[in-house]
Amino acid sequence: MSKTDTFFKYIREGNATKGDFIAVGSAMLDGETVTGAHVKIPLKTMNRHGLIAGATGTGKTKSLQVLAENLSDKGIPVLLMDIKGDLSGLAQPSPGHAKIDERHEKIGLPFDAKAFPVELLTLSEQDGVRLRATVSEFGPVLLSRVLDLTDTQSGVVAVIFQYCDDNKLPLLDLKDFKKILQYTTQEGKAEFTESYGRISTASTGAILRKVIELEQQGADLFFGEKSFDTQDLLRIDDNGRGYINILRLTDIQDRPKLFSTFMLSLLAEIYSTFPEQGDSDRPELILFIDEAHLIFNEASKALLNQIESIVKLIRSKGVGLYFVTQNPTDVPEAVLGQLGLKIQHALRAFTAKDRKAIKLTAQNYPDSEYYDTTEVLTSLGIGEALVSALDEKGRPTPLAATMMRAPMSRMDVLTDMELSSLLAKSKMVKKYNETIDRESAYEMLNEKIKEAEADEAKEKAKKEQEALKKAESKRKTTTRRKSTAMNPIIKVLTSATFIRSVFGILTKVLKK
Repeated sequence: MSKTDTFFKYIREGNATKGDFIAVGSAMLDGETVTGAHVKIPLKTMNRHGLIAGATGTGKTKSLQVLAENLSDKGIPVLLMDIKGDLSGLAQPSPGHAKIDERHEKIGLPFDAKAFPVELLTLSEQDGVRLRATVSEFGPVLLSRVLDLTDTQSGVVAVIFQYCDDNKLPLLDLKDFKKILQYTTQEGKAEFTESYGRISTASTGAILRKVIELEQQGADLFFGEKSFDTQDLLRIDDNGRGYINILRLTDIQDRPKLFSTFMLSLLAEIYSTFPEQGDSDRPELILFIDEAHLIFNEASKALLNQIESIVKLIRSKGVGLYFVTQNPTDVPEAVLGQLGLKIQHALRAFTAKDRKAIKLTAQNYPDSEYYDTTEVLTSLGIGEALVSALDEKGRPTPLAATMMRAPMSRMDVLTDMELSSLLAKSKMVKKYNETIDRESAYEMLNEKIKEAEADEAKEKAKKEQEALKKAESKRKTTTRRKSTAMNPIIKVLTSATFIRSVFGILTKVLKK
């Protein structure tokens, strides 16, 4: 048996599966594609998370597109983070090309150009379904971790949430949260001190500064109503295909805090609301996080710990997370160790640091008698990748340098007219794009402060009136005393002695 035949058998046996799967391409040996040596990813293990990595221009986005298309065809909904703005083409069929036909002939898979059901989502003012969450839904723990607060400051946030729960004050947006922060050390200081203990202005001031920093990255658009229901990510179209939800992030590349805030909120909401799935034959939802380094680079230690915990736990809900980035070293080791599927496109060795990174990357893959992994990593062409997945028993499949299949949809963005048409047909836009600003903590506290000020003014006026009454009463008493007191002259003139003297003098005068 020739080396090629042995290799073919090795790949076929290593990728054998009893359940449903996605074929991503065909394995290569010595730089040549071995037709029919299909590299498969069992649907059963797709909730074990994954990584798509490689230098710019090597085909990462196309691999992401291929996975999303095939998942949709299998009836599995997908959420894509589109930071570069080049994924909207999934809504239109591929125009086809001779090179695509040639590629698929080598792979041994038919090429079928088609469009997919797409929903465009947005965190900002871009057109699309608006994603929002309330501050209350976010919760004190998650909010504290996003803001990177100290234990003392986190305690203050927990107390504030408790106060709002106790007093039925809805915390909907950051305006509400900032108002209650100020209230704790100003108008409501006595109330808080009595019921929850003293809160220092230093703590609330530090928290307020962190909130303003988050606000400056556009979080005020994210926090509020109407809250997005994560069940709407699980929609299936009339043909039984899962919706591909594309989150447009082209205008928040320089706002990683907002991106990580959304991601944490979404993952926490999915984890808390999705039912336990156990050992299922297929995932419920797959999330692709493009430019994943944006989450990890700016993340605090507390935030990283939170992400790591969710990555470990969320797969039991039937949810798979796939990180897309240039280099595997962009992903923390604790997260990298949880990723079952790895699709590694070419890396470039321009510097000593690059060569060191390539050696480290090679160590993340199973050993293979057919490949020098370090060498292959630098020699892969566009649309080629090293693939290592998990079989149905959770064991690594044979490492394969793979000629990746081409996307069935357009490998380009939609035109403005196509975008407008897609959004006009969306039921989700109509459901979520109305801004709701109902009465919440901000308005209620302002009303409470006004009532307190009015009561204080009434009490002050009452006291002033009482003081005036007392002064008037005192004045009248003094006047009365003065009026009843006898004048000293009158007293002398009316005295018996004076009268007798006057009569004595008159008697003497008359006698004369």
